[in-house]
Amino acid sequence: MQVSRWGNSLAIRIPVAVAEALELKEGDEVNVRVSGSRTFEIGREDSREQALTRIRNARISLPAGWTFDRDEANERRG
Repeated sequence: MQVSRWGNSLAIRIPVAVAEALELKEGDEVNVRVSGSRTFEIGREDSREQALTRIRNARISLPAGWTFDRDEANERRG
């Protein structure tokens, strides 16, 4: 891989084999961390999936007849 400039940052392209192994697609978020003095690790960002799993596993009961109203939830209260 070659390091390139992207604005004020440096960037690398992820080889297709790595993208396929991590099942990445355009728009996905990844975690990159330094794992040694001259090495790094890259992994799929999965905090959203973990949060959804925790919510599903919580099995919270909602009141009978409750419905979600997107407009009401997005109203600005003054």
